[in-house]
Amino acid sequence: MTSDDIRTHLKREITPELYQRIRSEWTAHSIAEDARDIAGLLSTLTEDCVYEVVQDGATWHGHEGAARFYTELLTAFPDIHFDLTNIVIGPQGVWEEAHVTGTHRGEWLGHPATGQAVEFDVLIYFPWDEQRGKFRGERVYYFGLR
Repeated sequence: MTSDDIRTHLKREITPELYQRIRSEWTAHSIAEDARDIAGLLSTLTEDCVYEVVQDGATWHGHEGAARFYTELLTAFPDIHFDLTNIVIGPQGVWEEAHVTGTHRGEWLGHPATGQAVEFDVLIYFPWDEQRGKFRGERVYYFGLR
């Protein structure tokens, strides 16, 4: 992103209606994730969304890619649970911090399955597409996978 893009993002104004729209879409996304509802997750995303796990350089593109991302994640950790610890909602999107627990049943991002309970922390940015009223994907940072 260029400096001009950043300035444009910083100039975005938040209204109570926009805040509620972004919050509502994030809530729908979270409920769908908890329900393992891939179609529900995709309904909150733009068609050209991008999922990125930043430190691994892994990316998935479009609805097909997002579905693969979630299928891989939910297969690797079928009992995954996100405990939200912080959230910021603004006109640029949503930033969340969560503590994750689950059982590592399948390979994920080159981490072989251990069959053991795991826990780690994630920071996730959901960039907001103001024209389409949906998220443009997720940028995921994870820490302390053990």
